[in-house]
Amino acid sequence: MIAPDLPGFGWSEPIEQPSFARFADRIQLLLAELKVASFHLYLHDYGAPVGLQLATRAPEKIRSLIIQNANAHESGIGPKWAATRAYWNEPTPEHEVDATSHLSLDGMRYQYVGGVPEDVAQRIPPSRWQEDWRVMSLPGRLATQRALVLDYRHHVARFGEIAEYLQRSQPPALLLWGRHDAFFDLEETLSWMQALPRTEAHILDGPHFLLETHASECARLMTAFIRHVEASG
Repeated sequence: MIAPDLPGFGWSEPIEQPSFARFADRIQLLLAELKVASFHLYLHDYGAPVGLQLATRAPEKIRSLIIQNANAHESGIGPKWAATRAYWNEPTPEHEVDATSHLSLDGMRYQYVGGVPEDVAQRIPPSRWQEDWRVMSLPGRLATQRALVLDYRHHVARFGEIAEYLQRSQPPALLLWGRHDAFFDLEETLSWMQALPRTEAHILDGPHFLLETHASECARLMTAFIRHVEASG
């Protein structure tokens, strides 16, 4: 398993002019350095724009998609995105303030437990979002986050290209979805299943960061899915 931090996340330093396309360039170089010829691709949150760049650039390298609260359709972008859409359409300082208001300690907490049933939320220790906020407060990290909020419009603009890739390639797919997602509407799951009719789909009683509450369940499902794909190939 290869699980790199994107630039400006975790232990990876930020880069100049951060964008999802530039992140994909870096991951592409990493895979070339490691001599990875093909791979199962895990898509989640901001990893989806990066991963789908890789998939559309070289469809032949994708052995399967594992889709975990990852958006690639308009159906997933509901009313909560109004301020962000306004910023995309008119990137003024005023709109930026509204679109990036989640970049705070309270915003970090909301990403983990916002709208999540109390019994599920209690399974996520506060240290998770506290550590995220500590890392995000390091030099250059908030600037990276602000840049990505605006750059996400380029991912949305690629939805047509992504749809063509999915229709043409029909990669095997496993969908794992936390139904209490604070960002992406549940209708997004139907869009994935319509695009990839053979998708194995599991809607779980968890949050956007599903692995925080359902890691063992997801690990079992992924292991079985990958074994099946490899055996069928």
